[in-house]
Amino acid sequence: MTRPRTTPATTAATGGTTADGGTPNPGTAPLDTLRAHLATRLDGAARAWLDQALDEAAAHPGGRGPLAVWELRLAEAGRRCGPAHADAARVLVLHAARADADALTRVYVQGTADERRAVLHALPHLVPGPDALPLVEDALRTNDTRLLAAAVGPYAARHLDPHTWRHAVLKCLFTGVGVDHVADLPRRAHGDAELARMLGDYAAERTAAGRPVPEDLDRVLALTRTGAPPAPPHRTDDPHGKES
Repeated sequence: MTRPRTTPATTAATGGTTADGGTPNPGTAPLDTLRAHLATRLDGAARAWLDQALDEAAAHPGGRGPLAVWELRLAEAGRRCGPAHADAARVLVLHAARADADALTRVYVQGTADERRAVLHALPHLVPGPDALPLVEDALRTNDTRLLAAAVGPYAARHLDPHTWRHAVLKCLFTGVGVDHVADLPRRAHGDAELARMLGDYAAERTAAGRPVPEDLDRVLALTRTGAPPAPPHRTDDPHGKES
């Protein structure tokens, strides 16, 4: 199979890793960055398992039976690659399987919280339109903070309607999910008077109840009042993670 290729220049330009050079965010990092990161972090047995899982997924994509072989690999990823690398491995398997919205929905509905999180991370790589929004909306109804953080990634930034997106931002604030997880926040918050009103009401309610106001609230509120509009987002809608 053909796997993403990575060069030093590609990795350096992605901005897909944490500030300390740690694990790339599977929901925002290009696929070749995820692949290169795992190649340097996994031991020999885990790398061999991942190579086989990707080959199997590419050879039998989609899956029309009760359970595709690549779905079994999703369940194994945590044990085979370790918790720190399982999300990235699952996203790569989903991409190799060319999972469409129907397949992703099946995995999400039947999967564990970890598998659901991987589906949410994979959405911007695999679903170009709004077909998978019900999965994001379902995740936003939970109180699982790791699921919420994955739900407010690039796919939500592109496709959530303003009302639902505003409530997603508020959900992050009152569950303690850092707004750094909210993809494209400056652009979507810019000039949003309704979001500013909702933030003000929430701050007033917290203050009246003698409870602290989340630190991130003032940061988001400031974004709604920014004078100059932010630059248009640099889109990477190509399912292979390359710039369009």
